[in-house]
Amino acid sequence: MEEVEVDARGLSCPEPVILAKKAIDDPATRIVRVTVNTGAGRDNVSRMARSQGCAVDIRPLGAGDFLLTIRKDS
Repeated sequence: MEEVEVDARGLSCPEPVILAKKAIDDPATRIVRVTVNTGAGRDNVSRMARSQGCAVDIRPLGAGDFLLTIRKDS
């Protein structure tokens, strides 16, 4: 099970969504961990991932950062 880390802190939308989607689309990837530092990034990445049929767990990291753990079902 391949895991991919995406650090999207400091990036404006839609860049975090594009980077996360690229990682999700890789057939070898099963888990994508995305770090963002805005509420908009958190909301937009989680919405996109759920629209792709993925489960999303969101954890605040402090200092305004969030870690989104995205799990693909298949």
